[in-house]
Amino acid sequence: METGNLADVTIYIALVVSTLRMATPLILAGLGGVFSERSGVVNIALEGIMLISAFMGMLISYYTEAPWLGVLSAVASGVLVALILAVACVRYKSNQVVVGTAINIFSLGFTGFMLRKVFEHAGQSPPVTKVADWTIPLIHKIPVIGPMIGKHTPFVYIAIVAAVISNHVLFETKLGLRIRAVGEHPKAAETVGVDVFAIRYLCVLLSGALAGLAGASLSLGFLSQFRENMTGGRGFIALAAMIFGKWTPYGTLGACILFGFADALQILSQTLGLTFIPRDFLLMAPYILTMAALAGVIGRSVPPAASGVPYERQK
Repeated sequence: METGNLADVTIYIALVVSTLRMATPLILAGLGGVFSERSGVVNIALEGIMLISAFMGMLISYYTEAPWLGVLSAVASGVLVALILAVACVRYKSNQVVVGTAINIFSLGFTGFMLRKVFEHAGQSPPVTKVADWTIPLIHKIPVIGPMIGKHTPFVYIAIVAAVISNHVLFETKLGLRIRAVGEHPKAAETVGVDVFAIRYLCVLLSGALAGLAGASLSLGFLSQFRENMTGGRGFIALAAMIFGKWTPYGTLGACILFGFADALQILSQTLGLTFIPRDFLLMAPYILTMAALAGVIGRSVPPAASGVPYERQK
């Protein structure tokens, strides 16, 4: 293979790897949003859940030097924060957007405060033990394909598998049918014996667990430390990807990969020879796509009919 062609292949491999890397936390958080909204609860708090989970995962890994224990702690933290959202919105019927926004604001202040309290300085934590990469046997030896998908942080593979499982659960199981029924017409679902509150609690907690994984992927997968506001709006981008993907796991997966690609472009812009495009524009690209998706530029998306609507149990 000629040197020029080899260099081109290397660049494209790097682009694919970077795209998957950037898309992974979005996929996990976006899938969490799919479950929550399909049950009728808008989870604006994905950003805050990711941030707190990223911090807690780092903290446990720092003290135990066991990164997978940190991942479990991140997931548990995500579930705990999601429980607060569920209790406020499902049981007490609070405004879902207001509660989610409050959690986001709290998470930014909480993680910044704890960073200073524990490590006595702002900005970022000391390096911690991160999760080791996984290598897929045989596949990693295949030319071109191997370097693209043969070795990644475990979170990349977990995200892809989670999308497949989520699609199966939502569209091929009784539980999925009940979730969709609760999100579309909760009164009808309750009439046939579905516990609307239980389904909504389950889905919000599941969204918290997935967002917790997304947070752990940032501090223990791609980096080996926590940085203040390291989510950088990824929770909101994940919500936009969910809308772009029409509240389906595969649609969300595709949208997240698109957003990840936009992020990867700005990282590799000089290597790809995109110097004629202002770097500031490339930095804005993921957020421009987010606004386009939310504005319905790429196609009108219709949410579940009962999404965001508190449910009053029939007496």
